[in-house]
Amino acid sequence: MPFQGELIAIGTVLCWTISVQFFEAASKRIGATSVNIIRLAIALILFSLLLFFRDGYILPFQFPAHAWFYLSLSGIIGFFIGDIFLFKALVEIGPRVTMLIFSLSAPTAALIGWSFLDETYVLHQWVGMFVTLLGVGIVIFEKNQKSSKLKIRNISLKGVLFGFGAMLGQAGGYVLSKAGMQTDSGYLDAFSATQIRAIAAFLCFLVLFTLTGKWGKVKTAVKNTRAVVFTAIGSAIGPFLGVSLSLLVLHYLTAGVASTFLSLVPIFIIPFSIFLHKEHVSLRAIAGALTAVFGIYLLMRQLT
Repeated sequence: MPFQGELIAIGTVLCWTISVQFFEAASKRIGATSVNIIRLAIALILFSLLLFFRDGYILPFQFPAHAWFYLSLSGIIGFFIGDIFLFKALVEIGPRVTMLIFSLSAPTAALIGWSFLDETYVLHQWVGMFVTLLGVGIVIFEKNQKSSKLKIRNISLKGVLFGFGAMLGQAGGYVLSKAGMQTDSGYLDAFSATQIRAIAAFLCFLVLFTLTGKWGKVKTAVKNTRAVVFTAIGSAIGPFLGVSLSLLVLHYLTAGVASTFLSLVPIFIIPFSIFLHKEHVSLRAIAGALTAVFGIYLLMRQLT
């Protein structure tokens, strides 16, 4: 089948684009923190079932100790701290701007890798980092237009800070995941690695809710059937199916081409913002998103 890898990559982007719509809707109903713990619980069930039917075990106890350490730390920074900020940003500034800021995780992870993992980058990749930052800046600092038949999404400072917190969590989590998955014989299984990250984050939420006495909010949240359904659909489409497809993409495309495709979420999300959320999206905002994606393309070119 021609263009099979490209079609799978586009399917992955659609999964991630659609999942954030469900997570935003659920977070508005029951709060970002409640959505997070419900989402992680559902994701853990799905990953455990996958590993059981595929490999015959539920937990990857065969992973070395260093993998459990780095992957658990990655889950705490990425899935726990980072996703708290992510879901708050979705409520505050919406999926479009949130995912655009989130796209900065690629150059940020590159900078962290350059600083701590002795990774090297050539000139056009540094240019790509700058171009991506420029594209995001074009959107963030855009002045709100008053005359529009569509809804004007207010880009608040608090929402932007939430977005950057989510982005930093994603970038730090990615670098730690890479360190945890690397072995002398190659990379460990990505599904099992993701499960370890989710377990660590889930345990952190258990501790947080116990110390802060917020279990009442979770019980109330679970009673909101529509929010739970939204969260379950988002979990199945995004963290589970999206991750599966993103790994399948690497069987057909090089890592650089795959990464460029997977960075298209800020572009794909624009039609959802216009037609689903009735949000005004200016030509400047579209140009900023395109600029950011082009910057990510430049950053990933060395991998092709």
